[in-house]
Amino acid sequence: MKITSSREIYRNGIFRVTEDRAVDPKSGFQIKRAVVRHVGSAVMMAVDARQRVLLVRQYRLPADGYLWEFPAGRLDPGETPLQAAKRELGEETGYRARTWKKLVSFWPSPGYVQERMTIFLATDLVPGVATPMEDERIETRWFTRRELGRLIRTGKMQDAKTMLGFLLWNCRSA
Repeated sequence: MKITSSREIYRNGIFRVTEDRAVDPKSGFQIKRAVVRHVGSAVMMAVDARQRVLLVRQYRLPADGYLWEFPAGRLDPGETPLQAAKRELGEETGYRARTWKKLVSFWPSPGYVQERMTIFLATDLVPGVATPMEDERIETRWFTRRELGRLIRTGKMQDAKTMLGFLLWNCRSA
């Protein structure tokens, strides 16, 4: 496919929306889509020496409720996903990690959102003081592998990035 036109129709501090047209040069097949353009985000799965997983709980306006999830945040200009992960883990939880390992990078909703998420495993943790953004009210809690697995199996865990990261980690360490 080749993009033949792209027009910005909305912009804010987090993302922008474009209306794009593309054509397949061989067949002539055409598509038109509104695309949410996002710089990407980093997700942290912080695991302590006792194999507990640190989750944050905060209100998510699109979900109209509070969700338990891995700490995460968007990339700042010029940041790599790993740099953003290190910054966000400290901001949201106060923890720093001495060891980082990339678990996966994926497109959470490629039908209309251009956001690539990268999940990192953060271990060898050192506690500190959280510095959340002024519009964030974050609660943190440690979950055992069993507790988190139960939340997923019973449908009480509703955050996809957290489910994906936990299931990958659980499969690799089982």
